[in-house]
Amino acid sequence: MADSDTARLCTQIIRSHFGPLTGAVAGVILVRGRLALPHIVRFSGLKPRTVRAAVLVLVQHNLLWHSHVDGEGEMLEVNVEECLMRLRYGRYVAQAEELFGKAGSEIVQLVLDHGKLRPPEIISQLSVYDPIKGEYLARCFGSYYIPVAAPAIYSQALHKLVDAFYLKPSTVLSHQSPRDRQIRYEKEEKAKISGFPTSKELREAKETAEARLKREEEEAEQIGMKRKAKDQPHRPSKRKAVEEDVVAEEVYFRVNCDRFNVHVRNDIIVTAAVERFNESAGLVLRAALKATEGKQKSVSDIRSDPTSVANISMQLSEEVDLSAGLALPSSKKPSNMTMLRDFLGILASADNPTPSGRAASFISFTGSKVQVEFEIIGRRLRQRVLETIARERHGDEAVRIIRLLLDAGKMDEKQASGGAIYKGVLLIAVQISKVGMMANKDVRPLLSALSADTLISLQEVPKSADRNPTRTFYLWYVDLQKAYSVLLRNLYKTLYNIVARREAEAEEPTVKAVLEKRQRSDVSQDEEHLLTRVEREVLAEWDKKREKLAVLQLRVEEAVFILRDLGTFGIDEE
Repeated sequence: MADSDTARLCTQIIRSHFGPLTGAVAGVILVRGRLALPHIVRFSGLKPRTVRAAVLVLVQHNLLWHSHVDGEGEMLEVNVEECLMRLRYGRYVAQAEELFGKAGSEIVQLVLDHGKLRPPEIISQLSVYDPIKGEYLARCFGSYYIPVAAPAIYSQALHKLVDAFYLKPSTVLSHQSPRDRQIRYEKEEKAKISGFPTSKELREAKETAEARLKREEEEAEQIGMKRKAKDQPHRPSKRKAVEEDVVAEEVYFRVNCDRFNVHVRNDIIVTAAVERFNESAGLVLRAALKATEGKQKSVSDIRSDPTSVANISMQLSEEVDLSAGLALPSSKKPSNMTMLRDFLGILASADNPTPSGRAASFISFTGSKVQVEFEIIGRRLRQRVLETIARERHGDEAVRIIRLLLDAGKMDEKQASGGAIYKGVLLIAVQISKVGMMANKDVRPLLSALSADTLISLQEVPKSADRNPTRTFYLWYVDLQKAYSVLLRNLYKTLYNIVARREAEAEEPTVKAVLEKRQRSDVSQDEEHLLTRVEREVLAEWDKKREKLAVLQLRVEEAVFILRDLGTFGIDEE
C-alpha cells in the first residue's frame, strides 16, 4: 500500500486523466490497500455499474493488478509504479519521434492513449485518410497521396518498436502483482524442503523464485514476434523457404516504460559528465552508451555490456573535434583515437587507482574493453540530490557534516575518547565540530535540524543493560535508504502541489473564460483578430505560468527518477 503523499499524487494523476469517478475508485484502493469489488463499491459510495466501468478502464490502462485469492475472491490493487510513469508519457512520445520518426511517435501515442492495442487496431486507426497526413507522405516520398501506402509505413515502424522492445506484449501475468507471484513461488520452493529449513535453503528458495519470475517475464516478451515464411515468387521449389520475424497480430501490446527510461538515464549521465568535465567528455560518454544501447533493456543494469574502443569511435561523427576539450602540450594535434583513449582514461579516473577514484569514475577501462558503470554513477547522483536538498535547507555547513559522516561512519557530537563496540563493529566516537572545523554552538542546532528532516539519524549505543542516558553513546550517521525514502515522499508532495497549482490557476474565472473561448474552432484559427488585447494578455500570462510550472515539474521529476529508478540496485549504499 502506498504512503499518503504517493496516494494523493496517484489519485490526482488518475483523476486528471480519466475523470473524478475513476479517480474516486482509485483513491479508495490506494488508501485502503487491495480490495474486492464489493468493498470498493461500499467504500466509494458509487453505483456498482460505475465502479465496474472504472475498474475496466484502469485494467485496460495497466493501472490495476487483479488476482484471485483463496477464500477472498478476486482482489484489486493499484499499480503505483505504472501510475507514476504517466508523468513521463510526453517525454516517451518525443523519444519515439527522435528514434523512429513521426510514424513511431504516433504509434506510441496511440498505445498510450488506449493502454494496450493489437497491431491490426493500431494500423487501422492510424491509416485513416487525413489531408495533413496526405501532405506529409507527399513530402516524404515525392508522390501524390496513396491511401494504401500509409499502412506499410506504420507496419514498418511497429515492427521496429516491437523488435527493439519499446512495445512489449500484455499477457495475463502482466496483470498480476509480481510480489504476489514471488511469494507464491517462494512458498512452493519452501514446501519442497524437508524438515526445518536452514538459512542457506531459504536463501536458495528465494533465489529460485526470483529466477523463475524473471524467466517467465522473459518468455512472455518473446510472444510478440513470430516466425513466418517469406513470400518469394521466383524461388525454386527445392530451395528451403526463407523465414522472417513478423509482429503477432493476435497479441495486445503496451508501452515498455523501462526501455524508454534507459534513454532518460543515459541523458542524465551524459549531462553529469558534461558538468564535471566538458562537452567533449560528454560526447565520448554518449558514444560509449550508444555503442551498447541496443542491449540496454532496463535501468536496473549494474553496468553496460563491454564494448571496444573501435566501436565507440564509430559512434562519433567525423565533425567532432575532441582536441577542444584537452589541453595539449604541443601544437601538434594527436590522432582522434589517441584523444579518445585519453578521454576514456579521464572518465575511468585512471590517474587515481584508489577506492575514492573508482567511486568518482563513469566507466571502467580495462585493456581494450569499456563498460559504463551505472551503479557507481547512480550512487553518486543520489548523493548529489541529498546534498543539494541539504544545502538549500540548511546551508553549506550541513553538506560538510553529511560528507563527514558518510566518510567516517558513525560519529559523536561531543568530546569522547576511544570508541565503542556495537555488534562487532568499532564505532569511532570523535568530535564532529573538531573534525569539521566548526564551532560547537553551531553544530548542535544544525544536527538537530538535519535529524528533524531525516537527513541524518541517531544511533544509541548503551554501555549497560539499563540503558541509562549517562552511560550511553549517541552516534550520528547518515542512513541513506531512510533519507532517500523521505526525500522521495517530499518530492511526491511537491509534484502534487505543482499539478494542484496548475489546476487552480486554470480554474481562475478570468483565465477559464479565455481558455474556453480559445477552444472554439473559429477563435483557434484566428486568435489575433478574434481575441481582445486584454484576453491576449491573460493568455500570455497563463502560458508563462504554465511554462514555469512545467519546467519545475521536469526538474522535480528528474530528481524522482534518480532516487527511485536509479536506486533499484542500490540496496547497500554504505
